[in-house]
Amino acid sequence: MPKISEKGATLQASAIRKLVPFADAAKERGIKIHHLNIGQPDIKTPTGALDVLRKANMEVVAYTPSNGNASYRKKLCEYYQRFNIKLDPKDIIITCGGSEALQIAFNVCLNEGEEVLVSEPYYANYNSFAKLSGAVIKTIPSSIDTGFALPPMEEFEKAITPKTRAIMVCNPNNPTGYLYTEQELRQLAEIVKKHDLFLFADEVYREFVYDGQKHFSVMEIEGIEENAILLDSVSKRYSACGAREGMIISQNKEVMASAMKMAQARLCPPYFGQIFAEAAIDTPESYFREVNDEYDRRRRALVKGINEIPGCKCPNPNGAFYTMIEMPIDDSDKFCQWLLTDFNLNGETVMLAPGTGFYADPEKGRKQARITYCLCIEDLMAGINCLKEALKVYPGRTL
Repeated sequence: MPKISEKGATLQASAIRKLVPFADAAKERGIKIHHLNIGQPDIKTPTGALDVLRKANMEVVAYTPSNGNASYRKKLCEYYQRFNIKLDPKDIIITCGGSEALQIAFNVCLNEGEEVLVSEPYYANYNSFAKLSGAVIKTIPSSIDTGFALPPMEEFEKAITPKTRAIMVCNPNNPTGYLYTEQELRQLAEIVKKHDLFLFADEVYREFVYDGQKHFSVMEIEGIEENAILLDSVSKRYSACGAREGMIISQNKEVMASAMKMAQARLCPPYFGQIFAEAAIDTPESYFREVNDEYDRRRRALVKGINEIPGCKCPNPNGAFYTMIEMPIDDSDKFCQWLLTDFNLNGETVMLAPGTGFYADPEKGRKQARITYCLCIEDLMAGINCLKEALKVYPGRTL
């Protein structure tokens, strides 16, 4: 039998989705699962954008331009201007979700064997896209004891080698919910200028910040126009994960010219998704205020609920809708699978994403899991209660 490629063989299973077969089997047994493992919001998608999509009238669903509809890119410039990000439509290429934006950026900017520095725990798919491009993710640890704050700049400096090509940030962070400050990002900007590196910025959760904090974008920093590459998506912003509309943004003309060649090779971004996403930019500010208030309510309930469970630790995230928690368990992979195969509380259980998948060294995540607060507060609290009761009877409990 022919063998698959080394790249294919070394790709990791999704830390977020690898337990889906066990969840499906549990559902077949009649178990209700509270999904705290995946960032699929239950928030309603803006009706105005859906109405425009429903009214779309065409005789042929044709190809769109490889870099995306001109009207959409022009309107995106107006959207980013709200956040003090000044762009021209030529600085934007529309992609098939934020995932394709990442894949294009890595392939355009990274050579075989070159390194991307990223604070860990980190979004697991960065590793897959790096491997597909032949690059290497090199991690710098953060700690749950500091709320997963960005590691000291000295640690980034020490990690830089002749193979270092880029630094990656996710702000607000997935999986930790940490919101990087303007000061931290400006310090990173000095490092990328000093060492002539790219600065990849995944900012898909820009709208979701709490406690009076403000999101600051790397695109607001003067002097790194040739270094900064913004990766974005409409999936979480408008609760439209299935729209598959993302974007790669940079004022580096060489990067964008190469990215355009990749965009042409995959032909074009989705037709209907662009109609939806362009209309969604007109979503009233009241929608985001209501959504943020709801996520904030859930966030507070989650942090309080987890920290009240003996032996558990949950930092207070300032952004996105995730956090990493620590539990008194022997192995998060075993525990998260056990929740689906061996445990239920009155016919219910909870699904978490094992922490091992968010670290370069799985051992660092053995006692951790990523948890989301995308569910309504009633289901969220039911899931927390399942977790509390499960930890009382789990055979691998360490407390």
